[in-house]
Amino acid sequence: MNSPETILVVDDEPQIRRFLRTSLAAQGYEVLEADTGQDALRQAVAGHPDLIVLDLGLPDMDGVDVLHRVREWSSVPVFVLSVRAREAEKVRALETGADDYITKPFGMAEFVARVKSALRRSGQGTAVSQPVFTVGALEVDLGRRVVRLNGREMRLSPKQYRLLQVLVANAGRVVTHHQLLHEVWGEAHTEDVQYLRIFVRKLRTWLEPDPTRPRYLLTELGVGYRLRSPDQFETC
Repeated sequence: MNSPETILVVDDEPQIRRFLRTSLAAQGYEVLEADTGQDALRQAVAGHPDLIVLDLGLPDMDGVDVLHRVREWSSVPVFVLSVRAREAEKVRALETGADDYITKPFGMAEFVARVKSALRRSGQGTAVSQPVFTVGALEVDLGRRVVRLNGREMRLSPKQYRLLQVLVANAGRVVTHHQLLHEVWGEAHTEDVQYLRIFVRKLRTWLEPDPTRPRYLLTELGVGYRLRSPDQFETC
């Protein structure tokens, strides 16, 4: 029998740790807990967690500093779970190496879906292990560079396809404006956020039944975009 995957929950609020421990254990995960940054770093080394849920407001050090220390030696998925909702805080955490940023309060169903998606990607070693990515009615054949919606082939420009390709490669994760602009248009255009918004708007007219209420391509306000993974799409 395979041993359960282990999740390290780092938060100085006992009630948050208790809530997450109960909810994650009900999903079959083993849960470790830490209430300080130093304890989190010790347990990250000793406990070999498969995923870390990290609060930013810790009593002894900032959560981003914990994340930076972890990223010096590990690629373990890290979810930031914080009351801090400012754009700068989210961007800083994501660009330090967080795999996702979830603002308190949060919905447990979507949180668990994101956890499952991240663990699946981590176990596969990549966000997409198969040449064909399918979510809902959307199918992206990465090998043949073909995109279909409801079985009908979509004709995308090279830039539109590259944008979708980057989002597919990071399905389920938040990708910052800076990261998308760098990957699709290059370093010289990393500040052209309005340009990116135009391309996302165009993609949504192709993908979404109602572009004003997107189900596939979500906006993480002030931070970037997230393409729902298949399990996240099922819970929406």
